[in-house]
Amino acid sequence: MLASGKYLDKSRKHGSVRLVGDIKGIAAPDFNLLTLDGQKVKLSDYRGKAVLLNFWATWCPPCKVEMPWFVDLQKQYAKDGLVVLGVAMDDSEPAQIGKFASELGVNYTVLLGTDKVSDDYGDVQYLPTTFFIGRNGAIVDKLTGLLDRKDIEDDVKKTLATDPGGPLRPLSVQQNQAQAQPTTMPSSLPYPKDTSR
Repeated sequence: MLASGKYLDKSRKHGSVRLVGDIKGIAAPDFNLLTLDGQKVKLSDYRGKAVLLNFWATWCPPCKVEMPWFVDLQKQYAKDGLVVLGVAMDDSEPAQIGKFASELGVNYTVLLGTDKVSDDYGDVQYLPTTFFIGRNGAIVDKLTGLLDRKDIEDDVKKTLATDPGGPLRPLSVQQNQAQAQPTTMPSSLPYPKDTSR
């Protein structure tokens, strides 16, 4: 890992956290998020496709490095069934997020993140965090922080090679217990989220 930004928001209201421990092969949690122009998007809309799901923010320097890579990967592998979805996890207005994405030439769908989607995906605390979701809806891999572009492309290729009818692993006992227990953030943690503004 080269770099990542810590995403700590003391105002967040945490619910049950999912996806703890070994998550490979487990069904990715479905979501219903809004695009920048107010359209609803569900992860399940992309069943049969290979999905790169990237959690990012406008204030995150490592995110700015890898977003052009995602633009290139979307161009190169869309014909093979790749869909890149970016989940913006900052408090900026949709227009500001859209301007930022446009300046980086983003050619993929940008969604507005929520506390729930963060919790569903294991309480996303470090940005960027990227999930690779196979054609059957199962998680192929998770990367946290800025890694080498080759590592990301290797995971894209693995995700594209998944079987749409492949089996899903059930949640483990540990993951089921995590779902039943809400988490809280200690009030003493730093909040560096908006330092670049």
